[in-house]
This record gives sequence, structure tokens and C-alpha cells, in this order.
Amino acid sequence: MSDPSKSIDDIISNIIGSGPAMSEVFRVTRKVANSSASALILGETGTGKELIASALHRLSPRAGGPLVKVNCGALSESLLESELFGHVRGSFTGAVNNRTGRFEAAHGGSIFLDEIDSTSTKLQVKLLRVLQEREFERVGDTETIRVDTRVIAASNRNLLEEVEEGTFREDLYWRLNVVPIYLPPLRNRPEDVRDLVVHFLDQYSLANNRVVSHIAPDALSAMEAYDWPGNVRELQNYIERAVVMADGDTLEVDLLPEQVRTGRAAGFRKKEMASLDLLTTTVIEKELASVGPNETGLHTKIVNSVERELISQVMAECNHVRTRAAARLGINRNTLHKKLKEYGLES
Repeated sequence: MSDPSKSIDDIISNIIGSGPAMSEVFRVTRKVANSSASALILGETGTGKELIASALHRLSPRAGGPLVKVNCGALSESLLESELFGHVRGSFTGAVNNRTGRFEAAHGGSIFLDEIDSTSTKLQVKLLRVLQEREFERVGDTETIRVDTRVIAASNRNLLEEVEEGTFREDLYWRLNVVPIYLPPLRNRPEDVRDLVVHFLDQYSLANNRVVSHIAPDALSAMEAYDWPGNVRELQNYIERAVVMADGDTLEVDLLPEQVRTGRAAGFRKKEMASLDLLTTTVIEKELASVGPNETGLHTKIVNSVERELISQVMAECNHVRTRAAARLGINRNTLHKKLKEYGLES
């Protein structure tokens, strides 16, 4: 049964948004939650995928069971396999005891696999088996373990593109993508900015023993016009900072970062897009000049060439610091590592 202490509206109301984009998200979430189907939550970083995953679980018949969350992009392949499926003593260096994996821990409930795109194709085979057969073996063991766990996955990447590139298994994609839920970026729902600001003002005023309960009109206008490349997470960060720095009870525009006050993020985005257009055109012209009239496979070759050059340039701009480069590219570190190796860009 779903959470008896909370109604559907109570649970959904924890996620801020009243415009048409989020209303559609809530509609799909309500319909999907009561089924046993796998769900795939898609959206940019910071849009609230974990909140939707929690709502799916709490609105489902599995609400009385555990919700186990795993960030697949935060662990190496070997550690992630052990984390998900467990291991037996002696299966690898450091395995001094048997360990229960997250799938076992989620038995009778749900497991949330964030950044599912960062898993290796080898691990994806095991994930597919769990989804289809509801069984697996711990690392280093031959005993088969059966589980009853609903899988909720999330990604900030276009998984169909990952399938086409061969980095994500097509069969796993279709098994996960029974019901997709698309979370819109904050820049596409400015009508929700005020409600989000009010929510975070209340939250951080309480946490910091402050009373910042008003929003200056020019501050609200600046926030509604801003592009929010970091989405709700970026807004949350700026509101917390403003509450801490405020002298009175009003969120004034000068408490916001310069890029919000001036709308600079949108300008930077346009500039970067123009640079990307130039990069793409240059690479295409170079590749077309180097191939014969009857050569095939141009699409893959040119796409790979553009991606290689883009990664090379971003790595140089970020002084080859992979964490910064991955954030700038909008991919996780594991994916960047694979791309660097694939294109021979490792230094």
C-alpha cells in the first residue's frame, strides 16, 4: 500500500511547480507510481530527478518497503558492481567480509539508479538480467539470489544517443524506458521561480535563524529572466547565500550573483553556441575535404571528429582538470574518462 500518512497531493506538493510543464510531470508520476513498471527519469542536472524518484516510491504499493538510492556515476565499475550486487569474502583485495548489495537491501521496495548512463556495458548486462529475471549473483559467488525490487533509473543524458554510440545497451534502454518522465529545465518554467524562491527562503530562514520573507520586485524579475544553467539546484544555492548575507527581511537584488542580476548566463550560452557552430563547420569542412567521393559512414566519422575536438578544447580551457571539464561538458567523470581514452586524449 502507499504511504498511509500522506495523500497523493501531500506527496506531490513537496515538489514545487504549478505551471503546465510540471503539471504534466505530476500527472505522469501519479499514473506510473501505482504500477510495477520500471521508470526512467530524464532531465538536466539539478532539475529534481531524485525528488520524483522518491515520489514514485512513496505513491506506490511498495511505500512500506525501502527506497535505496545509488549514484552510479560516483563509483568506479568494480566498486559499483560490488555496491549493487554485494560480494563474498575473498572475492577481491579488501573483501574481508561478505557484503549485502543494494539490490538485496531494496527487496520489497524500490532502487533508484541515478546517472545510469555512467555504467559500463559489462555491468549493464547484469542490470538487464535483474530487470528481466529478478536474480543475480554476488561478486565472487555462484549462489543465485532472487529479489523483488522496482527499478527507477535516471539520467541527464540522451540515452538514445548513447545507444547509437554503442555506450549504452539498447535492450537495457528499452527495458528501463517502459515509462519515461521528462523533467523540464528551470529556464523553461519561469512561472515556477517565485514559488521556488519562497520555499527556499522559508527553508533557509529557519535553518539560519533569520527572517527573510519578502522579495524585492527587481530581484524577482532578475531571477525570472535568468537562464539557470544549474537549474533548481543553482537557485537553491543562491537563495541560501542571500538569506545568510541579508541585513533585513527582504531579498534585495544586490544579494544575487552578478550573472543573475545582469542575465549574463544567457549571453554566455549564445556565445558558446556560436563557437560550437564554428567548430562544427570547421570540422565538417576538414573531414569532407579528406574523404573520397564514394566513402560511406560520414555521419559517424564527422560526429566523432566534432566530439573529439570539443572535448580537446574544453580540457585545455579547464587546464586538464577532469572534474571541471566534465561539468562544463555536462557529462559525468566516468563518461569523460571513456571519451578521453576512446579519442586518445589521455595525458
